[in-house]
Amino acid sequence: MNSNIYILFFLFLPLASCTSKAQSSKEQLSPQLVKEPVTKVASPHVKRDLSPIPKARSLSATAKSLARQGYTNIKDIDPSIQVSLMYSRPDNFCGEILYDDLCEAYLHPKAAQALKKAQEYLKSIRPDLSLKVYDAARPMHIQQEMWDKVKNTRKYFYVSNPAHGGGMHNYGMAVDITLCTLKGDTLNMGTKIDYMGSAAHIDKERSLVAQGKISRHALSNRLLLREVMRHAGWIPLRTEWWHFNLCSRVTARRYYKVIK
Repeated sequence: MNSNIYILFFLFLPLASCTSKAQSSKEQLSPQLVKEPVTKVASPHVKRDLSPIPKARSLSATAKSLARQGYTNIKDIDPSIQVSLMYSRPDNFCGEILYDDLCEAYLHPKAAQALKKAQEYLKSIRPDLSLKVYDAARPMHIQQEMWDKVKNTRKYFYVSNPAHGGGMHNYGMAVDITLCTLKGDTLNMGTKIDYMGSAAHIDKERSLVAQGKISRHALSNRLLLREVMRHAGWIPLRTEWWHFNLCSRVTARRYYKVIK
């Protein structure tokens, strides 16, 4: 063999040995590098929300009693219907709170479905508006308290006497209701809800407008409310623009139970 070839062979032999050792070293190190845990460092600009998760409000004793008797929370049927029970506040014709622990509006299931139908019809013609309930199912003992406050006054005419079977609210078949914006602002109806006087009567509205006691705009709003409620089968009350019954008093007393 040529002497030059031997020289080249011995020159490259150490280099090949170093390359082999380097590759062997990489193969030994690479598994260790893969197994090392990766630690994630949270950004100092990210704030964690440590506020407590709000709990669902539990039902009051009166609400539970209404539910046990078979009445329906209208929010369970249609959450878009707004509720502001006027007897849970002192700004009503009695001048004091009658519903100590009730904030929800309950109705007989048939009435609740009819109210949902009215809301759906309203949304189809005026999506910018909503129904707003001021009173619905009313226990008879509350009716008695209400009657006791007005029985010796001129307002007795507007309150049903429990001794005579009470009113439609006591069967869960009536609502006191108005129209409002999606923000909850009530529309002008000419009088405050629960107003005891001729300006609230629906059979005198044309003359009320002519006399300037209510505006044409208020009359238009009343007519819209009645259109919506009648579409769903509700019957307006002559003396109160806000009150609607789903059936007659005779029917209620014959087929439905009084709310305890």
